[in-house]
Amino acid sequence: MSITAGDAEVPEPTTAERVRSLLSATSSLTVRALGEHHDLDTPVSVHGSRLRLRAPLDAPLVAALAGATATDGLAVVLDVTDVSPVAVRDRIRGRLTLAGRLHLAHLADDGLSVHLRVDVAHAVLATPYGTGALTAADLSLAAPDPLARHEAALLTHLADDHADALDLLTRLLDPALLTHGPAVRPLALDRHGLVLRLDHSHGHRDVRLVFPEPARDTEDFGHRMHDLMAAAEHGLPARRT
Repeated sequence: MSITAGDAEVPEPTTAERVRSLLSATSSLTVRALGEHHDLDTPVSVHGSRLRLRAPLDAPLVAALAGATATDGLAVVLDVTDVSPVAVRDRIRGRLTLAGRLHLAHLADDGLSVHLRVDVAHAVLATPYGTGALTAADLSLAAPDPLARHEAALLTHLADDHADALDLLTRLLDPALLTHGPAVRPLALDRHGLVLRLDHSHGHRDVRLVFPEPARDTEDFGHRMHDLMAAAEHGLPARRT
């Protein structure tokens, strides 16, 4: 997916913003430490370049941490997979890898789990469109997209309940992209726009429709979608990549 339309640069999240958004919305990840893989079902909170996780008290990862010094912690690599909430071919939108040091923080209030801290050193986000790297400083300065925590619900609602809106939005696309009648599904969204997946029998293509102005929250997202649909209905130009 290119990042320009005509001579104007198309706005989209930076790599650091994508990473912050993915971390704010994820509920599972894999921790690689001492040659072992540990799958955790846990939300992630970000504080600067530090992550907070939660693990069961009896988890093998916690036992491994017991052998690490409080100062140095344990060298780890975290893997987070970005999967489209809408069923499409090739649902993986990105793979995030973070390297850093893992520390025990404190016992959770339930007495059955512990809070863990990861001091991030650097991270890499690989997507079908390219790979981006960032430092701990980049992560600490970035903010998540305001729609990140609501993206899954908004996309599934659009896919399941508003096929008519998707059909209307195809009027904003280059007609050549619609040759052979591809299936059109919403793939991703952020404050800058909506990404549609065009699925053909021989492959797929992703197209970003850019909002006239960024959405500040979910209510504003509804207004921006109405702007796009109005443009489609009245044959107005719209920015896309």
